[in-house]
Amino acid sequence: MKKFRLRGRRRKNRVEKRERIPLRAIVPNLITSLAACAGITSISLSSEGRWTEALVALLVACLCDGIDGRVARLLKCSSKLGAELDSLADFVNFGVAPAMFMYYWLTGGPDHIGVSPQLTRLVLGCALFYAMCDCFRLARFNTMLEQPTLPYWLNYFLGVPAPGGCWMVLSPAIVSLALDAKGKNPVCAEFFQNPYFGMFMLLFVGALMASRLPTISLKHLHISKRAQLPLMAALLLLVALLVSNFWLTLGVIGIGYIFTVPVTCFCFTQARAKYERMQPLPQTVQS
Repeated sequence: MKKFRLRGRRRKNRVEKRERIPLRAIVPNLITSLAACAGITSISLSSEGRWTEALVALLVACLCDGIDGRVARLLKCSSKLGAELDSLADFVNFGVAPAMFMYYWLTGGPDHIGVSPQLTRLVLGCALFYAMCDCFRLARFNTMLEQPTLPYWLNYFLGVPAPGGCWMVLSPAIVSLALDAKGKNPVCAEFFQNPYFGMFMLLFVGALMASRLPTISLKHLHISKRAQLPLMAALLLLVALLVSNFWLTLGVIGIGYIFTVPVTCFCFTQARAKYERMQPLPQTVQS
């Protein structure tokens, strides 16, 4: 009887251990929740017309989004709950928050000063289109996680990723605020804040996120040893520009990111053609 009792206790202890999780498993989810809180804070700041603070909140959300997955892998506590929470936070941070920022910024703030009601509704429609394209892009990304990846897709994303789309669509606002803050080139700053140009950016970037165009991915990208020194020099120059004029440099890089899309498409077609040439020809069945 004692042996049976001991076996029963061991089974009970094993079940209790399976139902428990280590405390470190909460850390990645806390970082993801912090990212979502930063995105919601950005929406609130945008509604008050505090543009720089709203951009800082979005920057904090981007940083948290970039480290939560790495922290989860480092602590060996990845979970399906964390993956779903990360997708919902990405929709808030890179879909809703940039759309609302552009809506308030293009329509003159919470009071919509100087903008007609018809134009305000048009801007809102374009902002909703951008947010829904981001939602579609994230949903498609989640459905493709378990699908096999072809070798020539390793260095590319399918469509513009959500953080990249957020960076693209906010680039005109970042450049305009950077120029207007120092009183330099007010004509250029007003051009970027034009509602029609802003609507074009919302529609264009939203379409890029929902499209099937290949965009560059740096996760598996390798460089040659000869390109190491020039790349380090370019990165040091970039760091110097960010230190000297952070917002203007960030906005110019975001605008330049848009022009990498056609170059990436050309490189992708070359890589796919090379892969298809290396594949063996199918053998014909002789009758």
